[in-house]
Amino acid sequence: MKMKKLRIYMLISFTILALFSFPNAYAQTAAQKFGRGLAGMTCGFLEIPGNIVKETKAKGAVGFPVGLAIGLGMTVTRELVGVYEFLTAPFPVPAGFRPILTPEYPWDYFE
Repeated sequence: MKMKKLRIYMLISFTILALFSFPNAYAQTAAQKFGRGLAGMTCGFLEIPGNIVKETKAKGAVGFPVGLAIGLGMTVTRELVGVYEFLTAPFPVPAGFRPILTPEYPWDYFE
């Protein structure tokens, strides 16, 4: 019974995350800020492989340890910014609900 409830809650959570994380080419909204916050809190660990890929493309083999170090630091940053964006989603801070970090979502490294 508990596993069934857990699956339902996870399905609802991922559905909400997917709905709020689609980029809008024209303007940022509170819903997108909420989605970024949720993505940052739950998927911050993607900073590690994302930075490894980014740094390896830029610097070759030396980029692996550099990307690993940057990714470890950015994981903490992404998750803390995620909490901030999640909690302040209704308020247009920074102006226009702009993202604080780039890339906007942790999985954007892999596009």
